[in-house]
Amino acid sequence: MDPRSEVLLRQAELFQGPLLIAGAPADGLLGQLPAAHAWTWHAGDQALLESRFSGRSHYGVEVPAVDFEAAVLFLPKSRELAAYLLNALASRLAGRMLYLVGEKRGGIEGAAKQLQALGKPRKLDSARHCQLWQVSVDNAPLAKPLESLAERFELALEDGPLQVISLPGVFSHGRLDKGSALLLEHLDGLPVGHVLDFGCGAGVLGATVKRRYPQSRVTLLDVDAFAVAASRLTLAANGLEGDVISGDGIDAAPTGLALILSNPPFHTGVHTDYQASENLLKKCSQHLQRGGEMRIVANSFLRYQPLIEGALGNCEIRAEAQGFRIYRATRG
Repeated sequence: MDPRSEVLLRQAELFQGPLLIAGAPADGLLGQLPAAHAWTWHAGDQALLESRFSGRSHYGVEVPAVDFEAAVLFLPKSRELAAYLLNALASRLAGRMLYLVGEKRGGIEGAAKQLQALGKPRKLDSARHCQLWQVSVDNAPLAKPLESLAERFELALEDGPLQVISLPGVFSHGRLDKGSALLLEHLDGLPVGHVLDFGCGAGVLGATVKRRYPQSRVTLLDVDAFAVAASRLTLAANGLEGDVISGDGIDAAPTGLALILSNPPFHTGVHTDYQASENLLKKCSQHLQRGGEMRIVANSFLRYQPLIEGALGNCEIRAEAQGFRIYRATRG
């Protein structure tokens, strides 16, 4: 069980009434708190929770429409996302209890200071390298619409400026990361057809390809509900059409693809996780059509070339700069 859940269950008597657990991990916590509902923005966690606790887990970027008398927020990695979630929950909890739990290495002590605007927070427990905080929401805020927290920026590309709209919690929020910037410089000669932007984030790659290759069908896929929402906003801001879907990894992707394009993720919360990226590399051939291409950017220290060669039988390094490499491979 997640250590944060273990800390919560040390105070289980506080959580017997209708409870919303925001950012709930995909463990057995709901089984120990029968009156609780989970809210998650991670498609993989949602699938696992729904399979075990049907009807008690909700996926999306807005507070779910369920009744709750108290809420617990599992602290996310992003400070901006934490601020949005605390506001969204506190706006529904006037005069009631809001709890915050997180790992010390994840910044729980600093995050707990945000509770001071709501009331008088107090630390309830410290164990398993985690802390649990509580505040009575005496100063309930007005809910801030998610789009009001969007970061908008413009990319100067060869074929004109591209508008990007990013939301709290989305990878590289409010800026273009170095890896994607390098890949944007090497989108020449792409095959036309059905294109997948895997781990789409705010939709920069997918939007760029759709504008540059308008005859291609573009699907954008991400495990994170905030990234899915941001990608839809980015496409709309540029007058572009694309299919934006949520799912946990390459298994959720369409087949018969002409191109897989990606700056694949390798972080989950405060911990490093390569599983989604490695699954992409190992299973890409199942989703590419014959002659289809995969073009990705990755940190130079990651040993991706052997994985790509193992899956597709070939791999070339198209470019290398600032600690990143672009790999290209085709399915025979």
